[in-house]
Amino acid sequence: MTKEWKSVRLYLVPSVIYLIHNNVQFATLTYVDPSTYQILGNLKIVTTGILFRLVLKRKLSNLQWMAIILLAVGTTTSQVKGCGDAPCDSVFSAPFQGYMLGILSACLSALAGVYTEYLMKKNSDSLYWQNVQLYTFGVIFNMGWLVYGDFKAGFEMGPWWQRLFNGYSITTWIVVFNLGSTGLLVSWLMKYSDNIVKVYSTSMAMLLTMVLSVYLFNVRATVQLFLGIVICIISLQMYFMPVHTLVELPQTLPATAK
Repeated sequence: MTKEWKSVRLYLVPSVIYLIHNNVQFATLTYVDPSTYQILGNLKIVTTGILFRLVLKRKLSNLQWMAIILLAVGTTTSQVKGCGDAPCDSVFSAPFQGYMLGILSACLSALAGVYTEYLMKKNSDSLYWQNVQLYTFGVIFNMGWLVYGDFKAGFEMGPWWQRLFNGYSITTWIVVFNLGSTGLLVSWLMKYSDNIVKVYSTSMAMLLTMVLSVYLFNVRATVQLFLGIVICIISLQMYFMPVHTLVELPQTLPATAK
């Protein structure tokens, strides 16, 4: 457990990035509809690959770059809906600010993920001690944000700690537990794998959610969903397939004619 301040203070950075990113997400939703928001969110697949290369100096082959782009295309395709009764020119008709905030959200998400991976692999500290440092700063910064909101509102609704759990139910606590467990699993991915694996896991989970929704909630399956799943599976195969299995090289060189 590394306890030197020069090491602990590094966890300030991702905590601030996550704080800004979470608020940008809500700001984006005030300008765009949920479908457009999900499609803009797929940009983080590409931005993660770019920062993965620039920040962590991890080299990706041309085939892997193609696979990452295909993954973004596949997830986007699965989320695109037909125009139906609405005019097609209404698709992607959100204000310019919405698109800019969506792009900013994608960049912040990728930056936070790549920097967190750097911290997780920086030393051999316990994964749980690293999470304690990361989330402690996150709690401190969010508490500061709540205090700022109280001052801005003139404490009309009382201090934030008196209404912190307002509206909580058993369902709320289940969601909190689920998100906390997901955070631990993502930390394992960051420390022992990398951000690209996390991106693929998230994308496949999203597709699985959409497929389950068809059976559990009678959501109508679309051609776009089917094509998106096919494209994502091809992307998965392309990224993780060893290069030497793509082309069968001759075992011996052919004898040259004299």
